[in-house]
Amino acid sequence: MVLNEAYYILREAGLVSSESEFSEDWLGHSECYLRTLRFKKSDPSLGAIAICGSRLQKAGEALLPVPTYKKLGIRLLVLSERCHDTVNEGSVNSLVSTLSCNPTNY
Repeated sequence: MVLNEAYYILREAGLVSSESEFSEDWLGHSECYLRTLRFKKSDPSLGAIAICGSRLQKAGEALLPVPTYKKLGIRLLVLSERCHDTVNEGSVNSLVSTLSCNPTNY
């Protein structure tokens, strides 16, 4: 899952220290969000992935100009793109599912 990968990269870089911090600061959810997903074997919401993607993009763009952190900036931007792709794919799948369940004359 892309959010787990984001968590591990951010933790490795020292940008977060716990899943709780990641859930609150990078996903915009309660401190137990990631833990609850794991416990319930649930998928994250598209909203949480979108928020994470946006925050990764902003952080990546801020790090790119700093030579010491350029590689990390690139990693965060690549991960941000994966988040955005996941959201776009999920949105299309949701729309297709809705249209197939409610056929009308469009």
